[in-house]
Amino acid sequence: MDRTIVLSILAAAALGFVGMLLIMPDPVEDGIARLPWQVQQTADGHTQVFGFTLGETTLAEVRQTFGEDGEMSLFRTLGNPPNDSVEAYFEQVYLRRLRANFVVTLDVDAATLNAAFDRGLRISQLGSGGKKIKLDPVDAERMAERPIRSISYLPKARLDEALLEQRFGTPDERRVEPETGIVHWLYPARGVDLARDPEGHVVIQYVNPADFDRVAAPLRTLPLP
Repeated sequence: MDRTIVLSILAAAALGFVGMLLIMPDPVEDGIARLPWQVQQTADGHTQVFGFTLGETTLAEVRQTFGEDGEMSLFRTLGNPPNDSVEAYFEQVYLRRLRANFVVTLDVDAATLNAAFDRGLRISQLGSGGKKIKLDPVDAERMAERPIRSISYLPKARLDEALLEQRFGTPDERRVEPETGIVHWLYPARGVDLARDPEGHVVIQYVNPADFDRVAAPLRTLPLP
């Protein structure tokens, strides 16, 4: 998930929710460690969080755990060449009684992404200039067997800095978005980028440590707090 999307998510979260849910989904309570600060690395360098292993767990397995399919889309962002990704969005998931939304990005090669883009059923223009593509059902079915590359976790609760530092530990570095006040807490060895706005809204992105430089490179141009 790129920096523009993180900013958009935090801005949307700040608007809050109107009304109350009449029916609450059943929480996932299966005895597996599924808390956001329970992050580990496997012997071969893969990040494990929420009971999933990045680069190994498939979207189909995530769906089985969450008990829903989520909304899958292909996104094309501006660039030369353009940057394509397939994401599945899960809303109102309860893990260990913590409510959050999830964005799961799949590990898909460029040739497969290009072919899926060409077969897309509907293209929507995004405010950022990118495109959102509804996948052909055959492509969508195949994508479900792909491993996940990253997870973005969007808790509904506002979280203060003291609690975050207690749970995640002191970050290796912090970087500030000057225009928004969003502070990124970076944990390279764990593959974690924790973004918090001044109101306490949080987006936490998990990647494999080998992919962390790609995520952190644009953030490291930002000033220190």
